[in-house]
Amino acid sequence: MDKQTDSQSEAQAGASDSQLPQGGSDSGLRRLLGRGLLLAAVAVGLAGLIYWVYGRYTNVVVYDARIKADMVMMSSRIDGWVTDVPASEGNKVEAGKPLIVIDDRESTLRLREIDAQRKSMRAERGRIEAEIRMIDHQTQGRFQASRAALTAAEAAKAGMDTELEQIRSDYERGQSLLAKKVISRQRWESLRTAYRMAGQEVLKSEADVAQATASVMEAQADRQRIDVLQGRLASLRFDEERLDTQHERQQLDLSDRTIKAPSNGTVDRTFVDPGEYVARGQRLLLMHNSDVIWVEANIKETDIRDVKLGAKAKILVDAYPDLEVVGEVVRIGNAATNQFALLPSPNPSGSFTKITQRLPVKIAIPQTEGLLRPGMMVEVEIAITRD
Repeated sequence: MDKQTDSQSEAQAGASDSQLPQGGSDSGLRRLLGRGLLLAAVAVGLAGLIYWVYGRYTNVVVYDARIKADMVMMSSRIDGWVTDVPASEGNKVEAGKPLIVIDDRESTLRLREIDAQRKSMRAERGRIEAEIRMIDHQTQGRFQASRAALTAAEAAKAGMDTELEQIRSDYERGQSLLAKKVISRQRWESLRTAYRMAGQEVLKSEADVAQATASVMEAQADRQRIDVLQGRLASLRFDEERLDTQHERQQLDLSDRTIKAPSNGTVDRTFVDPGEYVARGQRLLLMHNSDVIWVEANIKETDIRDVKLGAKAKILVDAYPDLEVVGEVVRIGNAATNQFALLPSPNPSGSFTKITQRLPVKIAIPQTEGLLRPGMMVEVEIAITRD
């Protein structure tokens, strides 16, 4: 029995020895495969590390950048009731299209009233101009005639004065001769009569001159009515300018009651509904130009020296992993972002912890089928050239 057991044990041991080479071969293959995979993983890791180091050396990377646009807050310049809101949130609008309409009935009536006043003022000005022309036509001939009559009367008076002097000399000489009994008394009386008649003629000529002068003064007075009307016309011109200014102001008020889009863009939010009363300066609508967008990235101050204007930047949008946009650096901030904080950070305790500051960099990007919207998160890789 013991011999049989020993023989079985030897047989099992022999069988086990015969299977050992086969098991050792499988373990060796597995070890080789594991080593190969490990080497491949290490190689891939090294390649990724090299690529990452190279990328960081040739690019400045920012992970928390955002897309931005000029958000335009539309407000009212006048008070009134909102009658219509043609634009709604999300609508694309063109420049000049109405966004909000405010009741314009009172403004329209006021504009019509000013127009009526302007027409009345123009009619009054036309009447005065016609009266000036009429007075000028009527008085110009009379004034010239009276001036001519005055000239003739003055000339006649001058002639009569000369003749009176001559007759007076003859009369005085005749009186002397009469005293010497050289001439007869009849001759002397004839000279005296001629002298008296010449004096009367001189007085008559003086009266004619006075009458002609009065006629000239009367004609001048009529002509002065033109000056009065000219002054009234100048006053009307000032009144017309005042009404024109009021008309322009009222037209501006009327145009302000229709709030229009300043540019092409997208309506983001509306804050009023038809029937509401709005006050001057109240915000009514928020919109932005969807075609003019950019990325604002805050770059570490230690990297800002390598960022140059005009550098190309690769933009990866979180919302669209397959979308890649190429932009260009157009502005580098002149102050760190902490300078624009609403709350300053004083240091009364005297302790100080140095923190790397960041400067804003603006990157212009093209719109891509309307997919890019303000506020979206993006990753930025700015190509740099290290000194």
